[in-house]
Amino acid sequence: MDRLRIGLLGAGRMGRNHARVFSTLRYADLVGIYDPVAKASQALAQNYEVRAFDTLDELLDSVDAVSIATPTPAHFDLASACLARGLDVFVEKPFTETLAQAEELVRMVARTGRIVQVGHIERFNPTYSELKNVIEGMSPLVVNFRRLSSYVGSNTDVDVILDLMIHDIDLALDLAGSEPTEIEANGFTAFSGAVDHAIVNLRFDHWPMLSLTASRVTEQKVRSVDVTALEAYVEADLQGKSIDVHYRTVGEYLHQNQRGVKYRQESVVERIHVPIAEPLHLELEHFVDCVRTRRQPMVTAEHGLRTLRLADQIRKKVLERMPDARKLSEARHVARQEQKAQPVYA
Repeated sequence: MDRLRIGLLGAGRMGRNHARVFSTLRYADLVGIYDPVAKASQALAQNYEVRAFDTLDELLDSVDAVSIATPTPAHFDLASACLARGLDVFVEKPFTETLAQAEELVRMVARTGRIVQVGHIERFNPTYSELKNVIEGMSPLVVNFRRLSSYVGSNTDVDVILDLMIHDIDLALDLAGSEPTEIEANGFTAFSGAVDHAIVNLRFDHWPMLSLTASRVTEQKVRSVDVTALEAYVEADLQGKSIDVHYRTVGEYLHQNQRGVKYRQESVVERIHVPIAEPLHLELEHFVDCVRTRRQPMVTAEHGLRTLRLADQIRKKVLERMPDARKLSEARHVARQEQKAQPVYA
């Protein structure tokens, strides 16, 4: 196969990003776009001088592979239709809305033999790739994932576990190479009625403890992975594309500057070079290459199912113990008022 004919499903924010990248790939031709909102698909198709298809069937009859960049509730029906037509599929994360849907799609992939790649984009982040190289050979003790955002701009059709934490769940499973043996999870709702903030600890048989924090209540955007190892402390900024390795010094190093001020050097910091590359470009380029060469992608349907299964387990744990943030706020307000009413003694 020389060039791959790609059809894009979804003309929203992610669809626009997919269209931009596919239009630049060497071995891909963006044939057209379909979105139930005709104006959206027409506007995006016009930008890239491709066809805006009136129906899904027309698009599926015209392409070799499809990229699904729609809201999560539509993933299952669209992916099923594509696989039934014998098409290869890229589907954004989360893989599906429910665990049962993901299990059915994995069975369809096995029956059809088609290639399905799930959009866990952080696997293609050069910072994560370099982090794995850095900690190889080290003895990690704890790995901490933090993924924080504001509520504005978040994907509110799912909770924070499927919106944000699912990225780090996939990375945690990739690092550990196995399923966790123990899950501790807490969280609360603040705005959506669903889980907006969650903290999770995962324990494995042959891997250190991993902790994950995901929030869409904060105003600061954070995408970080910190590794505490016997040999060093490693800070990886997935958003800022940087890695700092803090090595312990052997003995004490006393320094004196020109003004006679003395200080002690307690550690040596090494900054790792991270290649400059757009993760989405690497991810979609990988999909095109896998379809052309008929090899399995880095993130398969089985990986998507595995990640969704753990996310489902985490959500159940959180919901079992989740208080309502508004009720907590009201309780704190009542407690403060009662405290103010107490007599103050000298």
